[in-house]
Amino acid sequence: MKPGYRWATVFMAALLAVLSGVVAVEAVRVAGDALERAGIDAFYEQPPDAATGDPGSLVKIDPLLGAPLAARAWRIMYRTTDVHGDGVVATGVLVVPLLPAPPGGRVVVSWGHPTTGAARDCAPSYGFDPFLGIEGLRFLLNRGYAVVATDYVGMGTDGPDSYLVGVTGGNAVLDAVRAARSVPEARASDRVVLWGHSQGGAAVLFAAEGAASYAPELRIEAVAAAAPAANLIDLMSAHLDDISGVTIGSYAFTAFASVYPDAELADILTPAALETVPRMNRLCLLSNIPELHEIGQPLIGDFTTSDPTTTAPWSALLAENSAGSTGFDAPLFIAQGLDDELVVPDDTADFVQHEASLGVRVTYETIPFATHGTVAYLALPGLMQWLDDVLR
Repeated sequence: MKPGYRWATVFMAALLAVLSGVVAVEAVRVAGDALERAGIDAFYEQPPDAATGDPGSLVKIDPLLGAPLAARAWRIMYRTTDVHGDGVVATGVLVVPLLPAPPGGRVVVSWGHPTTGAARDCAPSYGFDPFLGIEGLRFLLNRGYAVVATDYVGMGTDGPDSYLVGVTGGNAVLDAVRAARSVPEARASDRVVLWGHSQGGAAVLFAAEGAASYAPELRIEAVAAAAPAANLIDLMSAHLDDISGVTIGSYAFTAFASVYPDAELADILTPAALETVPRMNRLCLLSNIPELHEIGQPLIGDFTTSDPTTTAPWSALLAENSAGSTGFDAPLFIAQGLDDELVVPDDTADFVQHEASLGVRVTYETIPFATHGTVAYLALPGLMQWLDDVLR
């Protein structure tokens, strides 16, 4: 056999062995995911006193069979606080590598997921693969970090609707870290990275802004957001007359009306929208995009009775739930896709300038050809290098 052929044969055999190993590991993980579906709904049922206790304290914890490669994982239910200061409950997942933890414990990455919907069963931790949407999970585990991913309040388990309610989302992100630190096997330290995409980008920004007063025991060492829904007035202005505005509005206006006493849906939505929006709110985004668009398409141009960005109390609520009211000490990484048609690149550039004006140390990375859906994944090489430098 010629040397070149021999080398190619050895290479292909090695490649096939690696691929076979990966497939086998993934098959075991998927089998674990399948086994966990039986009785999963019982985990999300709240005990009578579930919301009573310190923010970040655990209500329930359940080991997961289908953990990622070389990691262990748990589904968690924990206590947090809503925008009015009331105790509420959230769920999520915690993942830690099997690598030994450093002497001071693991850095904790608290992940804020992008929009998945508003209904209870749209919670990522409830999904067949509860780790699928944690963008960058493999890179983070390989670096030895513990990763905790909240579902936010009102998804997974009972609680007030919190879609784009900034303080509630930020508190859930921070209290997920507290919950992770209460799991002895996680060996989680007080060093924290906040990382989120879209809705989650806004949530981690609120978490960063509120951490010093809400969770002073945590050391927020880095904050990263991909295409954050940072300025809700800009976001809504960009989509008043398209399907994205109808979809986001169906989730957001319903949440605001359920949380803020002065916000009445009938004062901002047309009769046609009032009739249709409950159907949209029962559908999860990623698995029902065609149906959501079919339902929402007739509402384009007939969704709101007036411009919510200039109509009280909606304009004030959109401003109140926009990030950027105050600065914070941690460095900030923001990634923006230049082909993003949801979070407009110019709006993100304006937000970056605003954060810099508050004294925040911002690293801004624009990614050509990245869309709203792909920006977080395409930002991972730059983000990981940035984290390696920041956490050195």
